[in-house]
Amino acid sequence: MLKIYLDNCCYNRPYDDQSYANVFLETQAKLYIQELIREGKVKMFSSYILMYENSRNPFTNRRISIANFLKNAVV
Repeated sequence: MLKIYLDNCCYNRPYDDQSYANVFLETQAKLYIQELIREGKVKMFSSYILMYENSRNPFTNRRISIANFLKNAVV
C-alpha cells in the first residue's frame, strides 16, 4: 500500500483562491488523494510538527476541519 505524507500547505490549499489554474489543479489533486485515503487505498502519515503547525492556523474552521481529518493518520 502506498504511504503518503502531505504537508500543511496541501491541507490548506482548498481554502486558497481557486481562480488561479495552478491553485485549482493542486486543490483537485489534494482532494483526489484525500478520497483515496478515505477509501483505504492510500495510507496517510502525519507528524507532531504537522499537528503543531495546524494548531497555529488562525482560521478556526479550517483548523478544526484539518485536525479532524488528521485524526485518521498514523503518527
